Amino acid sequence: MVTRAAQRAARHSAVAVAVAFLAACAGAPGPDGINDPYETTNRSVHDFNRGLDRALVGPAAKGYGNIVPTPVRRAFGNVAATLDLPGDIANNLLQLRLADAAQNTLRLGVNLTAGLGGLMDASTAIGLPGKPTDFGETLHVWGVGEGVYVELPFAGPSTARDAAGIVVDVVLNPVTLAVPRREALAATAISVFSRLGDRDRFSETVESILYDSADSYAQARLLYLQNRRFELGQEGGASADGAEDDGFIDPYEDPYAE
Repeated sequence: MVTRAAQRAARHSAVAVAVAFLAACAGAPGPDGINDPYETTNRSVHDFNRGLDRALVGPAAKGYGNIVPTPVRRAFGNVAATLDLPGDIANNLLQLRLADAAQNTLRLGVNLTAGLGGLMDASTAIGLPGKPTDFGETLHVWGVGEGVYVELPFAGPSTARDAAGIVVDVVLNPVTLAVPRREALAATAISVFSRLGDRDRFSETVESILYDSADSYAQARLLYLQNRRFELGQEGGASADGAEDDGFIDPYEDPYAE
């Protein structure tokens, strides 16, 4: 049986590894705005992720979409979004975005009560949209550069900064830290179902990128960097010809993202 002390030690170690990884992965982007010195390794990981999607994730998402009724899929998505709110609030506070933290806190309260524990998105219905964020954005606010581009096994496109952020968000998730192990596992399962729902909803776009692109790795990398930089309020992102793109909105919500 794993003790609480051992769990805390493991979490601290994971955070230390993430920080060390971030520190080791600096560097400057090339003329095209992309910093990808590990492209050979990244392409190998991309091939693995692509094969995993073809063999497992894509079929599972299609089966999930065909078998599970739309209201149930929507409820899973709503609960998953509600479970993300404590982490969003923590990162809002770390970013000193107090208004966003207050709005997410109010949203959490409304969804847990009027939304029947998050089954319904009552907050959006009354004009109270969420302010989603993550520790990768927190690092950006603190002045940490995005570092090198990396493709993570199972998680997909990322950067050194966002990869470190994913580790911190997972191991220091307020929900999993606050609830018993069984409930934490249930929360993880709900998140997985929600991701499958995303993969099913965006199947045409995902498959056009992964299977119809002349170079799916370069396409996924470009879309991820453009969208992430736009989300973080940067002036522009990488483009195919190296020019700045100051108004890009990615139509593809990454189904691998944490």
